[in-house]
Order: sequence, then C-alpha cells, then structure tokens
Amino acid sequence: MSRSERLLDLVQTLRRHRRPVSGRALAAELGVSIRTLYRDIATLQGQGAPIEGEAGLGYVLRPGFFLPPLMFSEDEVDAVILGLRFVSRRGDEQLAKTAENVLAKIEAVLPAGTEGAAASALLSGPFDKSTAGLVATIRKAIRAEEKLALSYTDKKGRSSQRVVWPVVVGYFQGYEIMAAWCETRGDFRHFRFDRIGSVKPTGLRMPKRHRVLLAEWRLNEDLDELL
Repeated sequence: MSRSERLLDLVQTLRRHRRPVSGRALAAELGVSIRTLYRDIATLQGQGAPIEGEAGLGYVLRPGFFLPPLMFSEDEVDAVILGLRFVSRRGDEQLAKTAENVLAKIEAVLPAGTEGAAASALLSGPFDKSTAGLVATIRKAIRAEEKLALSYTDKKGRSSQRVVWPVVVGYFQGYEIMAAWCETRGDFRHFRFDRIGSVKPTGLRMPKRHRVLLAEWRLNEDLDELL
C-alpha cells in the first residue's frame, strides 16, 4: 500500500468514528505501528485536515472535511455502483432519478482508467414497482416528522386502523417493511408493505424528533417479530 493510500484509509477510518478514538486502536485497525500512525496524523494535520486530539487522549475528525477528487478502490467503486443500482430500481421515482444522477456525477470524477457502471459485473434485479408510491409517502413523512394513518392486516388476517410515527424503510428478500412507533400498540412495530391497505399523511407532527425515534428503535429492534 502506498503512503497516499494509507493516509486516505486513515481519514476514512476517522470518519467512521464519531467520538475520539485512541491512537493504538487506530493503528490496530489500519495494521500499522503506533509510530507510523502518529506520523501520518501529523502529516494530515499539516495538510489542513481538521484532526483534533493528541496521544493518550484519542483523535477525532471534525465534520465538514472533504477530500479532493474521488479516490475509490475497485471494491469501493463496485460497492457504490451496486448500491445506487439497487436504489434506482427499488426507490420511488424521485429517489431512483436521484440515484442515477449521483452515479453520473461519480463516474464523471473517477480517475482515468477506472471502470465505471458500464463495465461493472454487479447488477440489481428488477422488482415490483407498485410500492414506489408508498415509499415516497413514507420518506416525505419521515423528513417532515409527520404521523401517518394506515390500514393494516396482520399475519393472522386481522385488520385495523393505525396512527404511526415512521422511522425507517427496510428492504428484505421477498418483502419490504416500514418500522414505526405505533400509537395503538404503544411500541415499535414493523409493517410489511404487502399488508398495508392504505396510508396517508395526517398533518400532525410526531411528539419526538426522528433522530430520537431512530436511536430508540435501534435499541429495541427485532425484525423477527414482523406483524
């Protein structure tokens, strides 16, 4: 690995850590000596990277730091292309269009000689587009932090009307779900798209911010207990 690649890996590693991480932990993750790690941090700081901290206390990269021209490895290019292809096929119309635009932007700045989407051997298969409108409605509600009213039929065939606070949309093999706080059950529930009869915005704000709900859901998630 070249020194430039090592420095880039260090930046990417710091980006994954939101809290200060010790030099020894960073060195172990990157597979370098602690001495090399300290030297690389000093180099990046000298080049303007906003890395704060010191030996013994840990290091953190301040938000808002951008690298110049995209420097993706072949595996990273494959991962990005596959992810965007997945979104372009499974997202709603606006999300699919956005994914295609992002892919075009990335290809435009890839280094010369890097193979882009046209040569990628990874594909995302087709799926039923009938849920695209549902995804769009849920995405808008999450952004607006707005409650949704839905009719739902559970796995036992029981129908009900629910008011929920949408948290995330998940894609699984064979089905899609919306995770939400359900006012009827007083807890988080996972609603399969194929069991949702109708959904509409209520115009009512959620009592909690979305980021708070997301954090709480992550502590309690159990995707095996689908309604």
